[in-house]
Amino acid sequence: MGRGPSIEGRKNAEDAKRAKVFTKLIREITVATRAGAADPAANPRLRAAVDKALSANMTKDTIERAIKRGSGADGAGDEIRYEGYGPGGVALIIDCFTDNQTRTVADVRAVLNKNGGNLGTSNSVAFQFTRCGELVFATGGDAAKEEKVLEAALEAGADDVVNENGESTVVCAPENFESVQQGLLDAGLTAEHAGVTMRPNNRVAVSAENVEALQTLLDKLDALDDVSEVSHNALLPADAAH
Repeated sequence: MGRGPSIEGRKNAEDAKRAKVFTKLIREITVATRAGAADPAANPRLRAAVDKALSANMTKDTIERAIKRGSGADGAGDEIRYEGYGPGGVALIIDCFTDNQTRTVADVRAVLNKNGGNLGTSNSVAFQFTRCGELVFATGGDAAKEEKVLEAALEAGADDVVNENGESTVVCAPENFESVQQGLLDAGLTAEHAGVTMRPNNRVAVSAENVEALQTLLDKLDALDDVSEVSHNALLPADAAH
């Protein structure tokens, strides 16, 4: 009889996955700190990043070190955005945080080239996206739940609510993200995931032969240490809402 993965092996895999998540969260906190104040109370973007880190069980000491790193003049790194295309002409925005732009662009280009994509020029696809706040709720197609999200979102000052594939996505202006999130929390609604992101103005259907290739590309980009977020305009079967 074959033996499955050992407990130690599973634990090591889980630890590695957790470390990867923490690395990206620390970068997010550092970037948010560099972009604004080091005080979460005065920096909504930082406060959202800290909340996300706490939800992932990151210790306060680790969070404080990330904020300190971001607020110091220690050359911690820079935000940089790359634009490109994936299989089937899907538009990609790849946000990175790096201390070595030469390394990062080489890594991003290599992943794109090896997985049916290519790197574009600045502003080649950005016009197809709008920066906005998003809060996604699992409503399961329940009309009553969708109505509750809609009412709370409009009351909190959201711009729109999109119901697709069992999820209700609340959309708002970036500067209103924190107040909308708080309004929804006050209504007893906790988002599955939330943040300020680049939302596509229109989504494009992906042909069946390109779905797997695109998902592989997105996974490999996300696995790069310097990549903090990848936005795309593809309408994927299991990911149609975001």
